[in-house]
Amino acid sequence: MARKIMPQPEPLYVVMGVDTHKDLHVARAKDQVGRLLGELTVPAETTGYRKLQAWAHRFGEVDSWGIEGTGSYGAGLSRYLREHGEEVIEVIRPNRKERRDNGKSDPADADAAAMAVLSGKAKARAKAGDGTVEMIRVLRVARASAIKARTQTANVLQALVVTAPAPLRESLHTVSTINLVSICARSRPGQMSDVTSATKSALRSLAVRYEHLDAEIAALERELNRLVPKAAPELIARFGVGPETAGQLLVTAGDNPDRLDSDASFSMLCGSSPLDASSGKQKHHRLNRGGDRHANSALYHIVICRMRHDPRTKQYVAKRTAEGKTTKEIIRCLKRYVAREIYGVLKNMQHAPAVTTAA
Repeated sequence: MARKIMPQPEPLYVVMGVDTHKDLHVARAKDQVGRLLGELTVPAETTGYRKLQAWAHRFGEVDSWGIEGTGSYGAGLSRYLREHGEEVIEVIRPNRKERRDNGKSDPADADAAAMAVLSGKAKARAKAGDGTVEMIRVLRVARASAIKARTQTANVLQALVVTAPAPLRESLHTVSTINLVSICARSRPGQMSDVTSATKSALRSLAVRYEHLDAEIAALERELNRLVPKAAPELIARFGVGPETAGQLLVTAGDNPDRLDSDASFSMLCGSSPLDASSGKQKHHRLNRGGDRHANSALYHIVICRMRHDPRTKQYVAKRTAEGKTTKEIIRCLKRYVAREIYGVLKNMQHAPAVTTAA
C-alpha cells in the first residue's frame, strides 16, 4: 500500500503594518494569509525602531514593512529599516469612506497598512531619503517657505502704503516693489509721535524683513545650483532641463529611482500618463489630474521650452496639428514622452555621494 504523503505547510513569512505618529508608532504583524500575530507600540526613536525590528523577527522571516507616512512621521523608521536591509513599502492613508465604514484607531490603521501590502494594493517602495536628493529636497522646502514669506511681506508693504497718510502715500504709491523696499529699509522714522512716523517705522520693519528673506533665498539657490548639477549632470544636459526642473524631478523620484518599475509608473507618479476616456465608438484619452503636480509642472516647463526652441519638437507639433490634435492634447503627449526620457536618465545615472555643505 502506497504511503500517503501529507502536504507540508508553507513556510511562515511576516508582513508588518505600521501606523506612525509624532511620538509613538503602532505596529501589527500578520502572516501570509492575513492572520494577526501580534501588536506592539514603540516610541518614535532609535531605541523604539530597534525594539520593533527585533520583535517582528520573532514571528519569522519578515517579507516587508507597510508604513503609513514614510514622508512625514514615518520617515525616521523607514530610513532605519532600509539601513538594516528591510523592504519598506509606502502605504497611502485609507480614504474617508473606508475609515467611516471600518472605524478609526491606530491598531486598525496598522492592520490596514499590513493588509494593503498583502493584497498588493500598496507596492511602491518608500523613498530612501538618505542621499544628495534628500539634501536637495530639504533645501527646496526651505526656499519655498522663504519665497512665500517674501511674497506675503511685499503684499503687506504695498497694503500699508495704500492706507498711509496722504503725504507718505503720494510719495510712495507709484514706486515699484524693489525700489519701495530699498527706500523704506534705509529710511529713518525718528521719534514715534504720530501716525506718519509709526507707518514709516512699520514700512522699514517690513522692508528689512524682505531684504533678509531675499538674501536667504539667494543663499539657498546657490546651494541648489551647486548640488543639482553634481547629483544629475546627465539630466541637466537634456534640452530644456534646468536646475529648477531637474531638482523637482529628482525629488519626485527620490534617492532610489530603482523603486520605480517602469517609465509608465514614473509617468503616473508625475501625473503625465494618459487616462482612457473612451466611450462607445469614440476613442479618446484625457489629461491625468493626479500625481505629483510639482513634477507635472516641471514636465510642462520642459515641454514648453522645447516647443519654442527645439527643432524636432517643432516638427512633431506641426505634424500632430495637421492630424487635428489640439495644443492641449499635443502637450499631454509630449509630457508623456519627456517623462519616458527623464526616467531613462534617472535609472542610468549614478548619484554622487552626499556633499557636506560648508558652514
